Amino acid sequence: MKPRLSAIVLSLASLVCASSCSSMYYGVRETFGSHKRDILVERVEEARDAQDDAKQEFSSALEAFKATTGFQGGELAGLYEKLNDHYDDSADAAEEVGERIEAIEDVSADLFEEWDDEIQEIQNLEYRSKSERLLTDTRSRCRQLVGAMRAAESKMKPVLVAFHDHVLFLKHNLNAQAIASLQGQLSTIESDVGVLIRDMEKSIAEADAFIEQMEGKQDG
Repeated sequence: MKPRLSAIVLSLASLVCASSCSSMYYGVRETFGSHKRDILVERVEEARDAQDDAKQEFSSALEAFKATTGFQGGELAGLYEKLNDHYDDSADAAEEVGERIEAIEDVSADLFEEWDDEIQEIQNLEYRSKSERLLTDTRSRCRQLVGAMRAAESKMKPVLVAFHDHVLFLKHNLNAQAIASLQGQLSTIESDVGVLIRDMEKSIAEADAFIEQMEGKQDG
């Protein structure tokens, strides 16, 4: 089989497998009374919690960086290890946030597709119109939420790059001159982390509002 054809076949097989696995997952969840809208709320909650964890990790990493720039003497290797650990934790937290957002995008796409298909089955025009308006509103709010989450996520990358640069620079230059060089970057990284945290708090608030709205619609 030619390489290009093989790649296409594998890609199609992966899509079929993913679709089949998703259908099985939804089927199992529905057996226990959970539908796609419930799963969407769960995934928004998980993404919100992941963002909150990431916010804490980035704040801790900033504090570690501040401590590094204020270093007065001692074992520099240990200082590097501590800063590197904070960088690793922040990178892991950022990756978790990305995965949680993708999970929201996946289930919301499936939910809205199903919702749209079911609307076509409604014969009562008044009910159909109300359901269409509700779908449009929910889709718009979900798009707004994901946009806010992606915007906050995008702020993590430059901060992580800066942290990584500082960690490697310190690793390669375990001396007082290296510490002095890092001090010059403190105000910039403080500002970047401050913007990141504000965006994440805004995104977390958006998630809370979305969850409240979805639960309110479900109760109604």
